Amino acid sequence: MKFRPLHDRVMLRRVDVEETTKGGIIIPETAKEKPMEGEIVAVGSGLKTEDGKVVSLDVKVGDRVIFGKWSGTEVKLDGIDYLIMKESDIMGILNA
Repeated sequence: MKFRPLHDRVMLRRVDVEETTKGGIIIPETAKEKPMEGEIVAVGSGLKTEDGKVVSLDVKVGDRVIFGKWSGTEVKLDGIDYLIMKESDIMGILNA
């Protein structure tokens, strides 16, 4: 990939959600909400403080995260949909 987010921004790919409920009901495409879970695919160098120091990010490539419903900017690169957002829009990291 030829894209690297700047500063405290990250790029992630949404993780697909289940197409059926636990009870076996199939959810139609039009009724699905966009998932609020994603996998980090690229990270910026970190947040610059007022005195010029760079504070590294808490997330890294490969982390699965939960983010806000309306967070980020959607972009399409090489035919794949991604989200670019600030690290502060991420609510937490999912542990395996």
